[in-house]
Amino acid sequence: MKTTILDTDVLILGGGAAGCYAAITLREKAPDARVLILEKADIRRSGCLAAGVNALNAYIVPGKTPDFYVDYAKKDAHGIVREDLLLSMSERLNQVTHRLEQLGLVILKDEKGNYVTRGNRNVKINGENIKPLLAQAVRECPNVTVMNRVNAVDYIVENGRIAGVFANDVRKQELYFIRCRACICATGGAAGLYRPNHPGFSRHKMWYPPFNTGAGYAMGIRAGAEMTTFEMRFIALRCKDTIAPTGTLAQGVGAKQVNTHGEVYEQKYGLTTSQRVYGTVMENREGRGPCYLRTKGITREQADSLKKAYLNMAPSQTLKWLENGSSPDEENVEIEGTEPYIVGGHTASGYWVDADRMTTIDGLFAAGDVAGGSPQKYVTGALAEGEIAAEAAAAYVQKPMGSVSEEYIGQREEEIQKYFENTGLFTTEQLEEAMQGIMDHYAGGISTDYGFTESGLQLADRKIQRLLRLSDSVHVSDMQELTRLFELRERLLVCRVVIAHLADRKETRWHCFAENLDHPQSDDSWLKYVNSRYENGEIHMLHRELVGRHERYEHSH
Repeated sequence: MKTTILDTDVLILGGGAAGCYAAITLREKAPDARVLILEKADIRRSGCLAAGVNALNAYIVPGKTPDFYVDYAKKDAHGIVREDLLLSMSERLNQVTHRLEQLGLVILKDEKGNYVTRGNRNVKINGENIKPLLAQAVRECPNVTVMNRVNAVDYIVENGRIAGVFANDVRKQELYFIRCRACICATGGAAGLYRPNHPGFSRHKMWYPPFNTGAGYAMGIRAGAEMTTFEMRFIALRCKDTIAPTGTLAQGVGAKQVNTHGEVYEQKYGLTTSQRVYGTVMENREGRGPCYLRTKGITREQADSLKKAYLNMAPSQTLKWLENGSSPDEENVEIEGTEPYIVGGHTASGYWVDADRMTTIDGLFAAGDVAGGSPQKYVTGALAEGEIAAEAAAAYVQKPMGSVSEEYIGQREEEIQKYFENTGLFTTEQLEEAMQGIMDHYAGGISTDYGFTESGLQLADRKIQRLLRLSDSVHVSDMQELTRLFELRERLLVCRVVIAHLADRKETRWHCFAENLDHPQSDDSWLKYVNSRYENGEIHMLHRELVGRHERYEHSH
C-alpha cells in the first residue's frame, strides 16, 4: 500500500455545486493560495447536478426580496431555521445565477430579454450541462488541482483546529494524508439509510444521489463537531416508479394533487413540503388512493414541454410516457413518497455553523447540503454557501499548516491492512441491506408510513450498533470494496445520529419528516434547535435557541 503525504492551503471535499463554486471563489479572493479538490467520482458528472436540472428553484424574481425567500423557507420548515443563514444566502441568489449564465448556462428568456420565471422563486433553464460547465470553470482556475476518484475518510484535528484529511484512492492501492490550513466540506447529504422505493437490483433508483453516503456528516460526527436538526428528515413527493421530481408538474402546469376519485386534497392537509407528502400518505391509508398530480386535460404544447423538461433532469419519466404510449395530457401522473433522506439543501440537517459557515472545528467550513440550518437552498443556494465559505476560508491561508504524525499514519495503515486480512462472514452489501431494513421498520420508513415510536427507536439504535461492530470484520479485496465499506460505516454512524435526534424531539412538528407517534402534536416549547455532539461512542444532545435573521451568530463555546 503506497502512502502519499500532500500539502495544500485550502482543501475542498466534494466537487459538486458548492465545492466547485468555492474553488472558483477562492481563485478570486486568494489567487496565490493552493486549492485542492478531492472528488470521489469525477468532477465532470458528480454531485446532485450530475444528470442536469431544468430550473433554478431559488431565485429572487422581480417584485420579491430576500426577506420574502426567508419567510417562505421558514414557513415551510415550521419555524425551525437559521434565519441569519437564510438571509445571507438569499442575498446572493441572483448574483450566482448571473454568474452561471456567464459560464454558459442557458437561462430561458422572454421576448423582452427577461428570465422566464416559474412561480415566485424559480427560473427555467436548459440545464443538462450545468455540471460540466462548473467543472470546466474549475479546470481553468490557476492553482486549483482536482483529484478525481479519491475518497475522504476522516478529518485530522489538532487542538480543536483542522489539520488535514485522511483519504483513499478508489482504484489504486494508495492512501493519502493531506495537510491543510483550511478545509471546506461540500460532500452532500445522506441517501441509502432507509429501505428505498425499489429494493433489490434497483435499490439505487432513488431521488437523491446514491453515492451521497453522509461522508461529510460522519467525518464531522467522529471529530466531535456539533450537528443540528437531523430529525428534520427529507421525504420527497415524486412520480411513482421513476422517482422523478413533481415540482415541474405542480409549478410548470399548475397540476393539483388529487385522489383516485378526482378530489383535490392538497388544501385539506396544507401546502408545505412535508404536508404534501403527509396528505398523500393519509389519502392512501384511508382508501382514497392511488394519488396523482392532475395533468389530464393540459394542452398538447404543455405536454411536449413537460417531456422536454424531464429530459433535462429525469429522462426515465419521459421514457415511461413513451414506452407506455401515453402522454401527461392524456392521463394523470401517479405520485408517492420516497424513503427519508438527510439533506441540508431541502431541510435544515447538517453541521452547526456560524455566519461564515465555519463549523465548531476551527478552520473547517461547510457548504451546500452538508451545512445545516438553511433549508430550501437548491442549486443557487449551494453556490452561495460555497462562495460564503470560500471567502471566509481565504483568510486562513496565512494560518500555520496542519501536521500529521507518523503514529497516526501507522495506525491508519494498520486499520486498512486489517480489512484486507479479515475473514468476516458478512459482506458490505448484506450489512447495508440489514441497516435499511432496521431503519425502515423501527425508525420511520416507508413501511410504517414514516411513523416511529420511542421504543422502536431504542431497538433500532441497538441493532445499528451491532451492525457497526460486525462491519469491523468485513473482508475487502480491493480499493473499491474498501470505499464501499467506508460508505457503509458512514451511513451506520449517521443512522445513529438520526435516531438520537428523532427520539429527542418530543413532538410532531413535521408530519412524515418526523412523525412521532408517541407525541403526535406540535408543541411550541420545542421551537428550538436540537443539536448533538459525539464523544467516546456516545451521542450527547443539546438544545439551542432560535437565531434571528439580523443577528450575526458566532460560536462562543
